[in-house]
Amino acid sequence: MTEPRKYHVLFLCTHNSARSILAEAALRELAGDRFVALSAGSHPAAAPNPFALELLRARQIPTEGLRSKSWDEFAAPGAPPIDFVFTVCDDAAGEVCPIWPGHPARAHWGVPDPSKVDGTDDDRRRAFLQAFVQLRKRIELFVNLPLRKLDRLATQQAIERIGTSPRAGGA
Repeated sequence: MTEPRKYHVLFLCTHNSARSILAEAALRELAGDRFVALSAGSHPAAAPNPFALELLRARQIPTEGLRSKSWDEFAAPGAPPIDFVFTVCDDAAGEVCPIWPGHPARAHWGVPDPSKVDGTDDDRRRAFLQAFVQLRKRIELFVNLPLRKLDRLATQQAIERIGTSPRAGGA
């Protein structure tokens, strides 16, 4: 018997340096056996935000392979089919995205940008932690959906609800 194919999940944020990187790492940690976690941005930064990497390392979440990258990488010929696309910043949600191979289900899971927080390093660390906790709660709900049993419409509705659920830190 063959193993079921892993779902490919792409988290998008404009710069792919903080929230989308945190989400990618969280999904890998929580359900890397069932999902391929990816992240990208429309205008990627040169590298992931140091506060994001610091937070992940402090929680003993692997950071190897995390890098800021363009979403064009996942729309190019030969890219893996994407099953789910989650925008985690309002800017990316409003942008015209490429056509993704696989015609993925999409939802907006907006989270405030921790890299825009002014203040001390401790203030910024708290902001990154809040963003991570909110994303992780949403990802926990997502990975516990019975995806293989849901039809496309039910799946779409479920992932949209996660982005607005008070249990997941949504609006």
